[in-house]
Amino acid sequence: MKILIFGLPGSGKTTLAKPLAELLGAVHLNADDIRKHYHDWDFTPTGRMRQADRMRLLADGVVRAGKIAIADFVAPTDQARMEFNADFTIWMDTIKLSKHEDTNKMFVPPYNAYVDYHVEKWFSDTHEVLLPVVQRWMERNSGVV
Repeated sequence: MKILIFGLPGSGKTTLAKPLAELLGAVHLNADDIRKHYHDWDFTPTGRMRQADRMRLLADGVVRAGKIAIADFVAPTDQARMEFNADFTIWMDTIKLSKHEDTNKMFVPPYNAYVDYHVEKWFSDTHEVLLPVVQRWMERNSGVV
């Protein structure tokens, strides 16, 4: 199973991903860590798509190894989200603007039909509230919890 946690920088993606990964026994893939590893800080549209592709390839490897992958990255466009091809998506919609004007300009809010869980307000136990939602989804889709 591949879970994508996306939203503007500063919306709480990593803050949610870390404890959720721990609760699910999942592998957490953080976009900043991945960019650092590959020395790739290109935030042009081309660079962002390369990052989405890289995140997908890494997450697919985690899934092939029999684990759940939780990736947190901005994924600012429908194209980037489609490239990642998540099984379950979480939109961190907790802020309206980030400190990065270029990202603000290119971020396209998703259609709610393409979001499995929409976080509009951050709570310290969001990961705990989300856990049964993910578990129910996995059960309905023949996943193993």
